[in-house]
Amino acid sequence: MKKNQLLFISFILGLVYALYIVSYFLGIGATSVTGALATTLVTPHMLFVVLAVIFNGLGYFKNKRSFALVGAIFYVISIFLFMYYFMFVIVQTILSFMGVFQLGKNKIENR
Repeated sequence: MKKNQLLFISFILGLVYALYIVSYFLGIGATSVTGALATTLVTPHMLFVVLAVIFNGLGYFKNKRSFALVGAIFYVISIFLFMYYFMFVIVQTILSFMGVFQLGKNKIENR
C-alpha cells in the first residue's frame, strides 16, 4: 500500500516545529523568572504538539487512519491551548485532516 504524502509532510513540519519550540522554551525557561512563566504558559501547547507529532508519525508509518486522526485532533487541541501560536500549527492540522480523509478513501477503494 502506498504511503500518504500529506501525512509525511505534516509529520516533518510538526517535528521541526516541536523540536524548535521545546528547545527554545527549555532554553529560556531556565534563565529568568519571566522565561519560566512563559514556559509554564506554553507547556500544554508544547505537550500536545509533541503528542500530535508522535501520533501523526504512527499514522504515516503504520498506515493507520485512527492514529492519524488522533494526531490531527491533538493539533487542534494545541491550537486552542495557546492561540497565539496557531499559525505555526495550522498547516500541519490541515494536512493531517486531508491525510486522514485520503487514508479513509484508499481503504474504501481497496475493498
